[in-house]
Amino acid sequence: MSLITLIDQDIKLAMLAKQADRLRGLRAIKSALLVAKTEKGAAEELTPEAEIKVLQKLVKQRKESADIYKAQNRDDLYQIEIAEMEVIEPYLPQQMSRFEIEGFIQEVIARIGATSIQDMGRVMGMANKELAGQADGKTISEVVKQLLG
Repeated sequence: MSLITLIDQDIKLAMLAKQADRLRGLRAIKSALLVAKTEKGAAEELTPEAEIKVLQKLVKQRKESADIYKAQNRDDLYQIEIAEMEVIEPYLPQQMSRFEIEGFIQEVIARIGATSIQDMGRVMGMANKELAGQADGKTISEVVKQLLG
């Protein structure tokens, strides 16, 4: 079953249960997926990888907005962003812990034969490709710098 079909079903359930916060988050997901699907040059159907990228982008936007609202003492808006983020995250694959990421990056470094920070680009390329959807790029970058630096 495609993600859009699943989201449609969850929207119906949220409407019946009168869950306004959940409904707002689900509609944001559906909107973003439809925009990605109709972009110029996009395939007729989104691949699971493309769907994950859309969801990751939504979560990242919510996190950044929540941080800004918290800094500006706008707790009302902060709560809305956090609530939407909590609705979106369950549709993403399980995220790896930092410890798991470190172990994986060490394995990539050994495979490539990386020895210094100058090999960071090669390590990052392979790690980002293999960990797509399971870890965010910022954490991967921090771990690679730590292990190569």
